[in-house]
Amino acid sequence: MTELEVIKLFKCLADKSRLLILKSLIKEPMYVELLAQRLQLTPPTISFHLKKLEDANIVKADKEQYYTVYSINEDILKSAIIDFIREESSEKDVQNQREEEYRKKVLESFFEYGKLKTIPVQRKKKLIVLEEIAKAFEFDRTYTEREVNIIIADFNDDFCTIRREFIGEKMFVRNDGMYTKIKRENK
Repeated sequence: MTELEVIKLFKCLADKSRLLILKSLIKEPMYVELLAQRLQLTPPTISFHLKKLEDANIVKADKEQYYTVYSINEDILKSAIIDFIREESSEKDVQNQREEEYRKKVLESFFEYGKLKTIPVQRKKKLIVLEEIAKAFEFDRTYTEREVNIIIADFNDDFCTIRREFIGEKMFVRNDGMYTKIKRENK
């Protein structure tokens, strides 16, 4: 299990209603309405908690005729806490995943149908946007200013600002009016 999965598991178990559901499911597999009746909770509440338990891989759902019957995933619950703690830390993986999610969120916020809506003011977001636009260029190929403008114009009409930002962030070098995309050292 990854650290994120372990965290999801513990968060899921830290709820009284979910623990009551698990206690009931240990006795026998059940469907939502039966759990609701036994625990005196509404079926939507039971469904909500079962979805959380299922997402954390603590319960399994099996379709039987008209009902979805839920049961305990014993493999997960038989694991000792010490096994989760001993597992190799994947902090770097977690950090990479967070960065990728942030990057995706920034791109979704600033791009619409492949066009850049506005150039971000915050440098971190601006770099993400510039890197996305820079993907349209090849490394070590020389472009004329006109070629650079045409490619950038596919993303945003303010090609002058973006071109200037490329140079300022050392993503491109300009020599005698010619532009070359370079590999950044901090990537």
